[in-house]
Amino acid sequence: MAPVEIDRYAELLVRVGVNLEAGQELFVDAFVEHAPLARAVARAGYAAGAKRVDVHYDDKYVNAALVELASSEEIERGASWLIGRAGEIEKRGGALISIAGDPAPRLLDDVDPERVAIPRARDLTAERIRVALGDKVRWTIAAYPTEGWAERMLGSPDVERLWDAIATCVLLDEDDPSRAWREHLARLDARTEALNELALDAVRFHGAGTDLVVGLLPQSLWRYGSHSIEGRPFVANMPTEEVFVTPDRARADGVVRSTRPLPLNGTVVEGLEVRFREGKIVGVDAGKAADVVRKQVAIDEGAARLGEVALVDAGSRVGQTGLTFFNTLFDENAACHIAYGQSAGAVSDEVGELDAGAQTKLGVNQSSVHTDFMIGGPEIDVDGITADGSVVPLLRENVWQLS
Repeated sequence: MAPVEIDRYAELLVRVGVNLEAGQELFVDAFVEHAPLARAVARAGYAAGAKRVDVHYDDKYVNAALVELASSEEIERGASWLIGRAGEIEKRGGALISIAGDPAPRLLDDVDPERVAIPRARDLTAERIRVALGDKVRWTIAAYPTEGWAERMLGSPDVERLWDAIATCVLLDEDDPSRAWREHLARLDARTEALNELALDAVRFHGAGTDLVVGLLPQSLWRYGSHSIEGRPFVANMPTEEVFVTPDRARADGVVRSTRPLPLNGTVVEGLEVRFREGKIVGVDAGKAADVVRKQVAIDEGAARLGEVALVDAGSRVGQTGLTFFNTLFDENAACHIAYGQSAGAVSDEVGELDAGAQTKLGVNQSSVHTDFMIGGPEIDVDGITADGSVVPLLRENVWQLS
């Protein structure tokens, strides 16, 4: 990856992703293998006026040793200083860039599946979800290619090919990526306006073994990847192709089959099938690693209920690559998906300002987890259902049906 490309990418993350303002502190989370991008982000951050750039490096191999050899209590316990750091980002009014890209996706393949299924750093994950999904700070997630990720995804450690795919997905191949992002977000904004005008009561996914109806709340609002804090916008996921909404935590019924593999806890869940009744997950099956999902949805009461419904059509740049990335940041932007656990926050501002208890009473799910899995594709039809029972086609053969 040429230095100039990394520099352009870093500038895009700083100026469009978190939309850093002068005098603000910038925090970066990365694996050690992501150091070239983290360093470029630091330079771009200071060039944009950052007061300070703080980078925290994680190590997949150290994490694997923890899973293989430590007590289950230690696997589940997050480091107190990292929990404090997550909260400190909010207190200091900082911005956060998280860099994804598993450097060793198969590292846990030979570890006892029972240990792999143990939830990781539950309290740390909960704090990170609270800060990010609660829009307490401006944040973005982006990716950096690694040989291990390329090997898992492409069958060879072809980092350059993976880099090309990432660049296409984040519009870095455009002459003016910032302008391209503004135009892209405007298209997604128009899509959410069309959906909100319908005032849907529910969404149905059906086809290829899936038949799931998910109810929405009167306060649910369709949104897209651009958020705003104190009037300053940011893009939470780069890439982003979805429009999403918060469902009613008590209204999901039917069965749904995942249409793409799900990376989770260092393993890959394949052939996932989930059954819902009255909003709750009542059955989980999979061809591989079903116990990882079963243990995660049992973490707390909200983990077994839905917090997000998202629609993605065939126009997605991620989908058009024809690749399965084995990375949720990308795969969720290639196909429609749902997420069990914490609400994605796509509700009216009045509801968003309520505390967690009040939101739960209204039907907005709360949890210490938020896991997206992909359920869309050409074989899955998506309909909107209005309060009077009228059916509005939303997707047919993965093609958007609303004008």
